[in-house]
Amino acid sequence: MTTQQERWFRAENVTVPNVLTFYFACLTAIMFASFIPQSQPFLLTEFLNIPQERHGMVSGLLNFWAEIAIIIAVAIFGPLSDRFGRRPITGIGFLLMSAGIALYPHASNLGELLIIRLIYAVGLAAVTTTIVALVADYVRDESRGLATGLQGVMNGVGAMICVFLLLQLPAILQRGGATAHEAGIQTYSIVAAISFITGILMLIGLKPGSSRAPSEHSESLLSIARNGLRAAKDPQIALAYGASFVARGNLMIVGTFFSLWVTNYGTAEMGMSPADALARAGMFIAIAQGCATLAAPVFGIMADKITRVRALIIALLISAIGYGSTIFIHDPFTPGMIVCAVLIGLGEIGCIITSGVLVAQQAPESHRGAVIGFFTLSGAVGILAASVVGGYLFDTWRASGPFVFFSVVATLVLVWAIVLERRSASGEARTQLVGETA
Repeated sequence: MTTQQERWFRAENVTVPNVLTFYFACLTAIMFASFIPQSQPFLLTEFLNIPQERHGMVSGLLNFWAEIAIIIAVAIFGPLSDRFGRRPITGIGFLLMSAGIALYPHASNLGELLIIRLIYAVGLAAVTTTIVALVADYVRDESRGLATGLQGVMNGVGAMICVFLLLQLPAILQRGGATAHEAGIQTYSIVAAISFITGILMLIGLKPGSSRAPSEHSESLLSIARNGLRAAKDPQIALAYGASFVARGNLMIVGTFFSLWVTNYGTAEMGMSPADALARAGMFIAIAQGCATLAAPVFGIMADKITRVRALIIALLISAIGYGSTIFIHDPFTPGMIVCAVLIGLGEIGCIITSGVLVAQQAPESHRGAVIGFFTLSGAVGILAASVVGGYLFDTWRASGPFVFFSVVATLVLVWAIVLERRSASGEARTQLVGETA
């Protein structure tokens, strides 16, 4: 291997095509993960005729049960990916997602929609599990921050493809003469076909064989909980758990309630069709994800250059301000929403990258899998909280309720991080003073 390859790759048999396939998986996974929740307002309105005043709770509950399925599936796919390799599990995951996406518009009631969403969620769990493991398989620890930043770039590109292409398809197809129902069926079929092709590419392009080291999700949920909680005696690991709660919750809030807010306002207050309102919602999401894409490598490099707690503090501050500022927005089509979208995008990607790098730094080798597994579980709890509380606030208080709620959560974790950073700085100063005195 060349010197540059040795800097990036952990194993001699990891090739450039393997890494390129991995980053393509990052792009497409977030593209499909964004499409389902962001296209859901169109589906609920045009296919299931669910009143807008119930959209928040319905979307939240669908996300809630999907996340429960993901938590269970991750505990299964982790050991399977260790035994049979990342390649088949990743490929199967995309194929399951393809099946769920294809069936989604054919649900005739919420019960059927939930079952189909669970099929999709199991596929997403398989892909998410292997992507987390592939970073450890392919990338050296000293390059983890930059590699994670590049992963964030690919995530951002995937999210923007979803916004600029996939979410525009219903409106484009309707302008071409299709009915709303026909446009929806065709849109979901196209996205399902892309997911199917991606699954085949994963079966070809990723490195074959089982991993030399266990993945972060190889232990049982009970073992992860026990050892992960024990590791939280390290204050920085405990902080990383709290930051994961915020980071994953942020991601769910943007993915679900951003498009729901704009779409519902466009149809109810501005007389737009659901397809046109969905397309307009996509533009605001594009601003958030575009900023996230540009900022991802910056946060990755920042996490390598300054202390990782300080990098996390910066991300949490931006997140708290961005989400909290939505309380002043009543009309999401005003320019003020653009400012909020920029800050939300920066805070979202910043929290994801800095929390991930912090936990990777602090996790002890003996319980690395349990610590990162518990880190993932903390994020899952954040998604569950965002789903239930966010959905309730969206329907009963105001559309910005989910965002304001997570601004408060981010502020609490921000204060926690600042206190920890000051204590660490004071401890280092005392140690240095004692050394100089001696």
